[in-house]
Amino acid sequence: QAQLVESGGGLVQAGGSLRLSCATSGSTLSLNIMGWYRQAPGKQRELVAAFTTGGSTTYADPVKGRFTISRDNAKNTVDLQMNSLKPEDTAVYYCHAVRMTSYRTYDYWGQGTQVTVSS
Repeated sequence: QAQLVESGGGLVQAGGSLRLSCATSGSTLSLNIMGWYRQAPGKQRELVAAFTTGGSTTYADPVKGRFTISRDNAKNTVDLQMNSLKPEDTAVYYCHAVRMTSYRTYDYWGQGTQVTVSS
């Protein structure tokens, strides 16, 4: 079956940058990568950045102006460029994708990649 793999996480100092990447692997099944979520300890998983209907993008207020989501259609990958990182950005970041069938939409999640921002 199709799988999602995130990469690019790590430990950075406040003000630094990271670039996360989400890619499909293990199958030729088509997945539509929708966006990125994150989950900090003790908190709910929250939307960070996503593609909207019509090809636009949307961002959570705390990351607006600092994060940029982009897609490479040829490779079917989605990246999240994170600049001016803050300690509040520390979380596990997850890639989210969907596969639509004739009956319903299936959700796919990556394994997550840890982003830690030190102050």
